[in-house]
Amino acid sequence: MVATTAIDIVRTADGVPLRYKLRRVERTQRLRAMGLVAPLFLFIVVTFILPISFLLFRSVSDPEVATHLPRTILALRSWTTADLPGEAVYAAFAADLKETQKNKTTGIVAKRINFEVAGALSRFKAAGRAAEGMRTGPFKEGFVKLDPMWADPMLWKIVQRAGEPYTDYYYFAALDRKRDFEGRIGWVGEKQAVYVDVFWRTFGIASIVTLATFLLGFPVAYLLATLPVRHSNLLMILVLLPFWTSLLVRTTAWYVLLLDNGVVNDTLRFLGLIDEPLKLIFSRFSTIVAMTHIQLPFTLLPIYSVMKTISPSHVRAARSLGAGPFYAFWRVYFPQTIPGIAAGCLLTFILSLGYYITPALVGGPADQMTSYYVAYFINSIINWGQASALGAILLVATGVLYFAYNRLIGVENMKLG
Repeated sequence: MVATTAIDIVRTADGVPLRYKLRRVERTQRLRAMGLVAPLFLFIVVTFILPISFLLFRSVSDPEVATHLPRTILALRSWTTADLPGEAVYAAFAADLKETQKNKTTGIVAKRINFEVAGALSRFKAAGRAAEGMRTGPFKEGFVKLDPMWADPMLWKIVQRAGEPYTDYYYFAALDRKRDFEGRIGWVGEKQAVYVDVFWRTFGIASIVTLATFLLGFPVAYLLATLPVRHSNLLMILVLLPFWTSLLVRTTAWYVLLLDNGVVNDTLRFLGLIDEPLKLIFSRFSTIVAMTHIQLPFTLLPIYSVMKTISPSHVRAARSLGAGPFYAFWRVYFPQTIPGIAAGCLLTFILSLGYYITPALVGGPADQMTSYYVAYFINSIINWGQASALGAILLVATGVLYFAYNRLIGVENMKLG
């Protein structure tokens, strides 16, 4: 091996070694590329990563009781029996309530406990007013005489658990589960069980819509891919028309069509096919039909984009080797469309999981999906913890679905256009 001398080093015109010059150019190009990507990265962080991080944090954050009842929570730390807490806990509770009454924050604590104990909101407020007049003990006797609720050990166990800064309560509640006095996890009562059925309903509706869009979209995509360009372009405009119309407008159109005295029922009565109007609106049927219409292009376009890349010679070669039309299509053509089918169906299924406007307008009470309850807890109950837990479970389910897709099909094979 010949040693490299100073004379052998390749230099640029200004005398700088070429390798240093190349490193400098590469570093400049990387910085320029990072500068171009930075606005998009910042946009993703602000509009996607931060909201999801906030959602995940709020689903486990539980600061209300610990912040406003610090003395009570400190006194409850030594309470482990099934009997009522001692006088010291009630005295600390009275002192905390005097502070919350002074700061007008009794309602914050009451609302948090009311999530687990029905009727606690008004009773906490009544206890706060009563605490203002309690100068000396016995505080325990005073609270128990005020309301029998304060003689329930389970209430104090709930207050004790709510005093932790982080909780799993919202996640268990979102799965219709709760803890007993000993901390064991069990199902809530039949009348209180809501959210498991809601999740099954959400996934069921999304699955039906995905299947419907595939069955309707696959033949149309095949037709678009095989027709001459001048004809396929005209049909493509009709496929893309929904993208040029607001989702709210499309949903409202279905509302008008499916009313008892709407276009569909009036037409069927005019044709003599029915005597009484069919119950089409505010039903599972209307929800699925409207969602299928909205989601159809999202399933069709990825399938069409894959079909356009498949050479017609593949099927012709199979036919020349003796395969029939259906066999050649099923064994040669269809397998090549699977990446597009998987991408379109995955996109439609994920989008369908988060539908809110369409079920709210054309669906009935039994057709509302998870997003309806997320909006309900945020806008009506102001329970960010429960809303975040429901959203987080839906997010995890979507992640599991995406992971399964990656294992079965492979993300690198996804064809969206």
